Amino acid sequence: MRYPPTHYHDYLQLDQVLNAQKLKSQEFQASAHDEMLFIITHQTYELWFKQLLHELTSVLEIFNKQSVSEKQMGLVVHRLKRFTTIQKLLIQQIDILETMTPLDFLDFRDFLFPASGFQSFQFRQLESLMGLPASQRLSLNSCPYHRVLKPDQSQKMQKLDNEINLFKCVEQWLSRTPFLKITGFDFWKVYIQSVEQMFASDRQTIIETFQNPEDQKKNLDTILQAEKSFSSLILEEEYKKSKVQGMWRMSFSALQAALFIQLYRDQPILQLPFKLLTSLIDMDELTTQWRYRHALMAKRMLGTKIGTGGSSGYDYLRQTTDQHRIFQDFNQLTTFLIPRSLLPELSEEVERKLGFYYGNNL
Repeated sequence: MRYPPTHYHDYLQLDQVLNAQKLKSQEFQASAHDEMLFIITHQTYELWFKQLLHELTSVLEIFNKQSVSEKQMGLVVHRLKRFTTIQKLLIQQIDILETMTPLDFLDFRDFLFPASGFQSFQFRQLESLMGLPASQRLSLNSCPYHRVLKPDQSQKMQKLDNEINLFKCVEQWLSRTPFLKITGFDFWKVYIQSVEQMFASDRQTIIETFQNPEDQKKNLDTILQAEKSFSSLILEEEYKKSKVQGMWRMSFSALQAALFIQLYRDQPILQLPFKLLTSLIDMDELTTQWRYRHALMAKRMLGTKIGTGGSSGYDYLRQTTDQHRIFQDFNQLTTFLIPRSLLPELSEEVERKLGFYYGNNL
């Protein structure tokens, strides 16, 4: 043996872990069988949050550079896949917690005031490191979210909110995408031409299909609205207006790059970037699903009662499902996708640069 022997029990520090469940109901000599389930479930959440922070921090270390090595993209995608797989497990854990009935919860609920899941420092760190800005967070009982944390944790969160996060790193990485303008190929120019061709074809189809002037006008107006929507991403001035209105968070160049990756995702060099964007969408959606399931559970357990942390419980959690989205820009990009049949053909030079090195006979 190269290293000293290690025992399973000692390696996992099971004395500390298995004796970390201190039931308040026992402390006050009240019978509450399901409090053990409640504690273990939430302790497990915190352990998984620790693992999520471990994965996310490693991804940030790779992305927070002037240049991201292509060799590390596979590792990033792999770790984000692990991140989203853990998120799915966190959602499933709610099924276990819901085996506790509302009456079971009432057996020990009064012992918990004012403890609340809102005070989870690790989850707040996850939100911040993923890219949720402090300005976008819902206030809790008319107070900033960090006020419910311990004083030292509150200070750390305020500092963390101003540091680098995954959203900023991905935005910077996308803005450096080198394929938008290659000699002999201007993606944005050919994309606009394809969009114009698509709308012209749609107009012709409507004119040929609908003989009734009212139906024809109604459908042509729909096309006009779609064109206006496209202008928010095609014309930079329109984009700026849309961003002020809250439609976009990412920069114009980053959105162009993300759209390019989605449209030409079958190109070998863009396959991993496409998987990365997909993982970010999954991460955002799974976080939203977890919030929503948590909200439904709060409604099931408490009804309209005030939560142990003093919040409105269900209403607050439900509102966060919409307002605390992070990578919503990528979902909105699907509006601007065009059929594969209309995708501009790439020149031989561009195909070579986006293809496999070996396959290009270089």
